[in-house]
Amino acid sequence: MARRNKLLVPEARAGLDQMKAELLNSSSPDQTKYEVAKEQGISLKEGNNGDLSTRDAGKIGGQIGGRMVKELIRRAQQQMEQEQK
Repeated sequence: MARRNKLLVPEARAGLDQMKAELLNSSSPDQTKYEVAKEQGISLKEGNNGDLSTRDAGKIGGQIGGRMVKELIRRAQQQMEQEQK
């Protein structure tokens, strides 16, 4: 688990988890990382993944985080456009 996995607004956790699952067409937020790892050809198992390289962990997290950031930016731009009307 990431050490800096604290949200500025803890109540937003459920919404972010839901968005993560939706963006990655995942069955549930908890399964997202396993599905991304499978797409990347990375062996990721439940439990201890101490043998996982930093590069592979970054590939998994980058796919998830990158898509979430793009979606958050898109939503913010859309909201700003609506407020200007």
